[in-house]
Amino acid sequence: MLKRLLPALCLCAAMAPAWSQSETAPAETQPETAASELQTVQISGQRPGPGLWKVSSGDHVLWIFGTYGPLPEKMEWRSQQVESILAQSQEYIGLPGVSIGVGFFRGLTVLPFLPGVQNNPDGAKLKDVVPAETYARWLALKEKYIGKDDGIERQRPFFAAEALMRKGLSHAGLSNGSDVAKSIDKLAKQHNVKFTSMHVELEFEDPVKTVRNFKKSPMDDAACFAKTLDRLETDIGVMRARAAAWAIGDMDVIRKVDFNTVEQACKDAIFGAGGMRDQTALKETEQRQRSKWLGAAEKALAANNSTFALLSMRELMNPNGLLAELQAKGYKVQAPE
Repeated sequence: MLKRLLPALCLCAAMAPAWSQSETAPAETQPETAASELQTVQISGQRPGPGLWKVSSGDHVLWIFGTYGPLPEKMEWRSQQVESILAQSQEYIGLPGVSIGVGFFRGLTVLPFLPGVQNNPDGAKLKDVVPAETYARWLALKEKYIGKDDGIERQRPFFAAEALMRKGLSHAGLSNGSDVAKSIDKLAKQHNVKFTSMHVELEFEDPVKTVRNFKKSPMDDAACFAKTLDRLETDIGVMRARAAAWAIGDMDVIRKVDFNTVEQACKDAIFGAGGMRDQTALKETEQRQRSKWLGAAEKALAANNSTFALLSMRELMNPNGLLAELQAKGYKVQAPE
């Protein structure tokens, strides 16, 4: 139960592995030809992913690897380039993320009303809180990917959509891709590379009040729910193609991806939820993460001959993202071919 609640409360990186880097490009920009070609490629065994971005300041270099999800379930990630550079690096900068203060967990341990927190208030069911047309689409996808499950009908659209997406990705032979970052963490430990965490911490002054308000208040998550259904109905094949493109490092296809995602609709649902409206720290989280990562990157470029870092592919391809900010500051940036 706690694992289902925390993603909603803190928007952490685990918030929605099916959403955070799984994007739907507008129809006019989707790489349909590349998608149809890539779907014939069997992605299994060891695959390296894309090459590394190189950020330079004189002879000091920051190497950045772009993470992505979903990825093929049968793929085993391994990159000799990453292994070699990690082995000679003085520092490893992790993915940006969010941690929750200890006080929040202490508060949750005494909550007698925690069970059912993912459900709609007042016993409402999905058919009561989403439009009839959307609910009909949900039923068809539920039958295909989940099957009989009366309990999920009581869940808020946000959580029902997350469960459906996970099942849909698994049905398509895709996973969330988190194993790649875990493998890199393990490599860094093997080579005794200094690790710099990029998590920022959220503190809730009154965890009990926060959860109580969240449980009894509605969420404006209809858009999040509908967009998730859209993706499962139309985009599974393209998701598989993009996963294959990442696995084999095909930058031509990756560059064509429009990273406009359902993530914003789902974030908006959380930000507007009862109990969250007064938590201004949530709205400041992204800027805090950006400032922390940029500060760590510049400090590493000044101090280390070689630094290794992780960023999401979505962030790396963002024209206004962290990589673009480093370039604007005068650092030399070279993308992989």
